[in-house]
Amino acid sequence: MTARSLLRQERALFALLATVALFAVFGAAWLADLSNLGWEAFVFIWLFLTIILGAKAVVRHADRLAQRLGEPYGTLILTLSVASIEIMTIGVVMLTGANNPTLARDSMFSVVMIVLNGLVGLALLLGGWRYREQEYNLRGVISYLSVIVSLSVFSLIMPDFTRSTDGPTFSAGQEGFLIVMCLGLYAVFIGIQTTRHRAYFVLESGAEARHADGENAAAHSILFHAGFLFGYLALVVFLAEKLAVVLNHAIEALGLPSAIGGLAVAILVLAPEALGAVQAALRNRMQRAINILLGSVLATLALTIPAVLIIGLFHHLPIVLGLSGVEGVMLGLTLAVSMLTFSGGRTNILQGAVHLTLFLAYLMLIFWN
Repeated sequence: MTARSLLRQERALFALLATVALFAVFGAAWLADLSNLGWEAFVFIWLFLTIILGAKAVVRHADRLAQRLGEPYGTLILTLSVASIEIMTIGVVMLTGANNPTLARDSMFSVVMIVLNGLVGLALLLGGWRYREQEYNLRGVISYLSVIVSLSVFSLIMPDFTRSTDGPTFSAGQEGFLIVMCLGLYAVFIGIQTTRHRAYFVLESGAEARHADGENAAAHSILFHAGFLFGYLALVVFLAEKLAVVLNHAIEALGLPSAIGGLAVAILVLAPEALGAVQAALRNRMQRAINILLGSVLATLALTIPAVLIIGLFHHLPIVLGLSGVEGVMLGLTLAVSMLTFSGGRTNILQGAVHLTLFLAYLMLIFWN
């Protein structure tokens, strides 16, 4: 590849670098006074569009890595990258912001609702609309859901019913067990996903195989794509943190529920995976879409929970994990519907409509709980 073609292909990088440089130098002053509604709207649109541009670049390089490494390694890299962004963002807020013992719980719940209902519903709806039915490997989905359901219920529901502490929290010993449980199950899962049972997470037939064969020649070296992927991710998370300041100010000024801020930031953090999954579904590659989406939820639960518990233990910060009644019911309903949706090896438009309806119900309950 010539230097000119490389610059043309990575032109999004210049927009991100310029925006990051401007906000690194002038961001403190620009974000200090957001009382002017026109200025606030301009900054929001600027950051939002730049982040989406970066997210598209992340998806492109993750897709090329998937072609070079083969599935499920490419999607695994993408989900682990986004999970690391989430962990770093929550950790920074926990250590520098106001004490918020429910921050980690609310963030994880938002990710689960957005992915299992919003993004899964959108991918299934668009894919079903274009192709009527789409195939996936049932054994891989069962592997995902068995760990997701176990970690979700034990970490986000069980604290409401334990008697070792007051309130929806775990004792220090129970938190230690949960850390080991999350990391242990995730290690076993990664082991079967990448070695012993890799075939569970691959669908080597039909459009998926033809699509992968047709694009392998366009991919560059693994280091090339990995370097650009992590570079774009770092720029995106920097700008997402700036956008969170604008969102929080807007929420306070308009008197909106505080959950809106977490929802908006979660959507932006998940933008690379959302774009990757929707593009895969529209290309009749439902297996890749499922690997991205369910892998995202699994990484969030298995890695974010231990990270925030360890931060809480070392810095003596209280961590509330148990969900309230309404949120707990929504989580249980989402997990039950997900198990029914992914029980036959094929998807259709009705299943997408059901998940999108549950996502709309989740949004409704933010305002009218």
